[in-house]
Amino acid sequence: QVQLVESGGGLVQAGGSLRLSCAVSGSIFSINAMSWHRQTPGKQRELVARITRFGSTNYADSVKGRFTISRDNAKNTVYLQMDSLKPEDTAVYYCNAVNNLNHWGQGTQVTVSS
Repeated sequence: QVQLVESGGGLVQAGGSLRLSCAVSGSIFSINAMSWHRQTPGKQRELVARITRFGSTNYADSVKGRFTISRDNAKNTVYLQMDSLKPEDTAVYYCNAVNNLNHWGQGTQVTVSS
């Protein structure tokens, strides 16, 4: 089993920055990849950024050059640094971990005001 706890969401003005954290516990060594997703009401959850166990990363086109996913293995934490935030980045952000199952955190709200 893997447990995920997100933190770091909040309200920020357009152009500002936030850093989301995802604390991981449980069967950490079984995880193949971790990612951040986001969802707004009435829309499907979408992939924002992903990092594999080998450190490879990929991003949604809408966040490339503004968001950075990283991890701190010593702290068992994955981060999403979000810069140059836009109102359209407003969403609930979820942390995800994949081994033989999909594991989700509870989500954290990010609101970007114009």
